[in-house]
Amino acid sequence: MSVRSRFLREMTKNGELYLIALPVVAYYIIFHYVPMYGAQIAFRNFSPSTGITGSPWIGFTHFTDFFGSIYFARVLKNTLTISVTSLVFGFPAPIILALLINELRSRRFSRTVQLITYMPHFISMVVVCGMILEFTSQNGLISVVLSSFGVPAKTMLNDAGLFVPIYVISGIWQGIGWGSIIYLAALTGIDQELYQAASIDGAGRWKQTLYVTLPGLLPTIIVLLILRTGNILGVGAEKIILLYNPSIYETSDVISSYVYRRGILNADWSFSSAVGLFNSVVNFILVASVNWLARRTSDTSLW
Repeated sequence: MSVRSRFLREMTKNGELYLIALPVVAYYIIFHYVPMYGAQIAFRNFSPSTGITGSPWIGFTHFTDFFGSIYFARVLKNTLTISVTSLVFGFPAPIILALLINELRSRRFSRTVQLITYMPHFISMVVVCGMILEFTSQNGLISVVLSSFGVPAKTMLNDAGLFVPIYVISGIWQGIGWGSIIYLAALTGIDQELYQAASIDGAGRWKQTLYVTLPGLLPTIIVLLILRTGNILGVGAEKIILLYNPSIYETSDVISSYVYRRGILNADWSFSSAVGLFNSVVNFILVASVNWLARRTSDTSLW
């Protein structure tokens, strides 16, 4: 059968599916692959007046400037600290919440818990950061509560040592409910006969969770962990910029916020593109490495 015949046969059989997928494919081509052409400004001394091709080629100059900068060690350390802390404490949180909700007997109560934990996800990041700034101010709710236990009241976001805990805890609060949805969906796919068999063998709720529920969730956990690890240097600039100030740059300045200051505020587009490209390459290497490790140690991987 010729290629043309196979193509026509496939389109006749699954044409509707390809039609549905077309907008998604077009989105990624237009907004993700075509813009890769502009990544070359990281290797040029880019000027809007001359355009991309008219700007002189300078090779890896911007990369060497970034690696030799006094800010390189600081922003890399802060990015890794925030990402790893968020991964260690934030990644298991939705799993634990999903397991707890799954154990609830009252459907009304479980739905109420889900509603309350989902709601913060839909609050604007600007509003969330405004709440954090207000609650952690010297006269804010958190400071007042802590002062009742003998902790001196102060503006907590002026203390460099408190930035990472505030960032991570607020992130868990905002995302724990939304993140648990996929695990709750995965829980519904576990064969209920396994629980019955475990119960007949004398396993209580804890052992059923340990030997039935968690193994059933493991493929989902591995896939999401791979994706999360691959974004370990991708700490977003929005929340950082809304919360930090020059007095706590020591612990709050990350790669994305540094790119924002150099690229947007200082109009150094080529340098910021070089930093962003470095960030993307490292993230890609991490995704490929963790995926390889997952494939070697289990039957689950992205590819």
